[in-house]
Amino acid sequence: MMENTAKRYDVAILGTGPAGISAAITLTIRNKKVILFGSRELSPKLSKAHEILNYPGFPAIKGDELQKNFLKHLDSLNIKITEEQITSCYSMGDYFNLMSKKNEIFEASSVIIATGVSFGKPYEGEEEYLGRGVSYCATCDAPLYKGKKVVIIGQSPKEEEEVSFMTEICDKVTYIPLYKEEVGISAQNLEVVRDVPLKIEGALKANRLVLKERTLDADGIFILRDSVAPNQLVPGLVLDGNHVEVNRKMETNIKGCFACGDITGTPYQYVKSAGEGNVAALSAVSYLATKA
Repeated sequence: MMENTAKRYDVAILGTGPAGISAAITLTIRNKKVILFGSRELSPKLSKAHEILNYPGFPAIKGDELQKNFLKHLDSLNIKITEEQITSCYSMGDYFNLMSKKNEIFEASSVIIATGVSFGKPYEGEEEYLGRGVSYCATCDAPLYKGKKVVIIGQSPKEEEEVSFMTEICDKVTYIPLYKEEVGISAQNLEVVRDVPLKIEGALKANRLVLKERTLDADGIFILRDSVAPNQLVPGLVLDGNHVEVNRKMETNIKGCFACGDITGTPYQYVKSAGEGNVAALSAVSYLATKA
């Protein structure tokens, strides 16, 4: 039997917007062992904000300036950002098992979801065939498709690394980029198709992607997005529309799992997100105390 060597954290925080940052700061001050997943860019929404007028202590501050202040605060507390995307998070009872896009496993006694709101609607058939021919992580599931034919839908150029890897594993890769930039990879077994995905079809497993102009047969269909819908990220999570359902303590329906920021609903305000991050962190501290 393979020994489990994953390091256990008190709290895993998913997202580096104001909510996730606020939670990480509060938990660190409370001497909790935290792992923060996200990007040093923190939040594209924040960095592109022209001017923020209602953040206390920072009148009329530009988004990129507030971003720099957030990074300074994190650095002052030696809070590192783990730049990996978590694709799945499962409650194992008294802890959570998290898997990254690079197939790395992390463990945490509690989890705070602060990934922002997911506006993208799943394709018709996507949820029905998830795990049965449809996957969100090419690197994770690549061995299942060795020598086979796959279709990959990518929402940004950064997904090209996974596409390139799949060309080394699969017999044929058809790539559908949903961005305007030129595709920067090439291979003999790679075909780039500029079209609009509509729905996924199949029988016991997905085997067909219907596009606006054509239909593609495939052994597997990979949908690579910047974020995963919360109920797909954390199976069993109760949603209210596109948002995670929480109470005033930022508790979800799953014990030990909290959510904060835009993912919990309107208003989509930085100051609201930061406040909820603080509440989620304090609730996580109280939850951990019951486990001690």
